[in-house]
Amino acid sequence: MTPTPARLTAAALAILLAEGAQAVTMRRVAADAGVTTMATYRHFPNREALLHKTVDEAVAEITSGWATVETDGDFVTRTEQLLNLFLDFALGKRNLYTYLVAERRPDARQFPDDFRTGGSPAFAPVLDAVAQAMRDGALRQDDVLEVTLAITSPVVGLLQQYHGGRIDLPEPEFRALCGRTVERVLNGLR
Repeated sequence: MTPTPARLTAAALAILLAEGAQAVTMRRVAADAGVTTMATYRHFPNREALLHKTVDEAVAEITSGWATVETDGDFVTRTEQLLNLFLDFALGKRNLYTYLVAERRPDARQFPDDFRTGGSPAFAPVLDAVAQAMRDGALRQDDVLEVTLAITSPVVGLLQQYHGGRIDLPEPEFRALCGRTVERVLNGLR
């Protein structure tokens, strides 16, 4: 039988993915996991701790292979692959993405410190790719952290508009728009 904490995080993740973080309550998670609400509190002191553990595990699983994407490939290929993986995540697990990126929460990773130290699993592979591109001469020398932010922020902004219904494109066309936007940013950084 699956241990209770794993059942609780699985139930919390299922609710989060289907309905958003606001739907995740200790009572609801307990019911979905088949335990009492008090059992939930024995494993997690509060909703925030449960969400933190749930989200950390989900993001670790989603991003587990991102750091090794085409590390021997050229910078453009690596960037395109990372962009596609990020869009798969942001579009395929919209409620999780929104919780991570757009909702205010006490355990949110903070720029610059958490991003500089690799604390963001989605940002760190791009940071590594940018650093390598600067070493290889594919990008001109600059602040690696801020250049990575310049590359990633337009996509986050486009996703915010897309999820908010402000960009009315089918998903394939939206993905192409993101690719063209990143390419324009890279052209300015070369």
